[in-house]
Amino acid sequence: MENKMDINQVDIEKFVYRTERMYQRWSDLLHGSVSLSPSKAEVLPQALMELGSASQTLQVATEELRQQNEELTETRNLLEIERQRYKDLFDFAPDGYLVTDLNGKIQEANRACSQLFDIPQQNLTGKLIINFVTLDDRHKLRCQIAKLSKMQKVGEIIICCQKKDGGFFHAALTATSVCNHQGKVTGLRWLIRDITEQQRVKSTQQSCDLDLSKNRPLHKYCRREAVPLGNDIIWYVNSGLVKLSSLCEAGTEILLGLIGEGMVFGASLTSQQIYQVTAISDVELVPVMQTEIAASPGLSHVILPKIKQRLQQTEYFLAIAGRLKVEDRLWNLLEYLKQDFGQYTPMGTRINIRFTHEELASACCTTRVTITRLVQCFQQKGLISFDNRRHIIIHDAV
Repeated sequence: MENKMDINQVDIEKFVYRTERMYQRWSDLLHGSVSLSPSKAEVLPQALMELGSASQTLQVATEELRQQNEELTETRNLLEIERQRYKDLFDFAPDGYLVTDLNGKIQEANRACSQLFDIPQQNLTGKLIINFVTLDDRHKLRCQIAKLSKMQKVGEIIICCQKKDGGFFHAALTATSVCNHQGKVTGLRWLIRDITEQQRVKSTQQSCDLDLSKNRPLHKYCRREAVPLGNDIIWYVNSGLVKLSSLCEAGTEILLGLIGEGMVFGASLTSQQIYQVTAISDVELVPVMQTEIAASPGLSHVILPKIKQRLQQTEYFLAIAGRLKVEDRLWNLLEYLKQDFGQYTPMGTRINIRFTHEELASACCTTRVTITRLVQCFQQKGLISFDNRRHIIIHDAV
């Protein structure tokens, strides 16, 4: 592009030079510096006037062309500076960035990707992204690419990637579709984060979770059975699901939380006067004394993230209750249950816990009759269905 701009500049300079020479000759003729034969003297003044007018017009046009060329040159320089700035942001980003076609063939890769895969940056171009994924996770990545090609929304996926030297690392992949001006998907952009350390910490915490059930009594409760709280106990759910609820002035049950495997609850974690804990399924609970938590930094380190998880769930339930339409509340609740208690099936995501319409109604702050009507409506729309054991299945294609 630079050579082309230089040639245009030379052409303009030549044009300016020729125009100035023509104007000079016209000026000499007009002021009599060049002698003429008598036969041409009569038509000369008019011709010279027309020539002078044309010459002045050419000079104005020449100046405008020069100015436009300077503006174009300045714009090109600004665009080049901006392009380089974004290229630097791309190249020096702390996380890995890739641009691929719809088949997953790498078109661009930044330096962080080069370091992650231990391959020179220029050597990544032209390779398939799936070649850097372990065999067990390749199907997961192919499904992600297929959805992105159809402009479907996808979430973050966790996969195991392999390096050139044979080493492995855990990666969190986030992707988005690239569309042209016609709205057609032409490529994919990928963000790759190395979460090996986070996975290690998570694995360590899970190991500690397993230790919570060691050397402690295991309390078992059947489905629909009430669970006593105890003032100085934090209950750890070893398996199953319990429901936390309260009663309003009208005597209607209000759902406060759903505590699944690996989560905690206790009387000290609530300020409600009326607080009930009911087993939704058969559960196994492990009691952990508060005095024990206070005396053990390691145990506190394990319990704290679980309390955080409980607070996040409470906020989510508050957000659901704040939706104006009951239909939106129910659908948001089903999405939460799908995320936290769902299991993939060929038909969709099955919620492994069976909920009564009364329980769904208490979570959505409405009546059982309304929930029954909405559930039937969702079924008619093809949003949900039920398996032979009456578990809700949320259809993933929706």
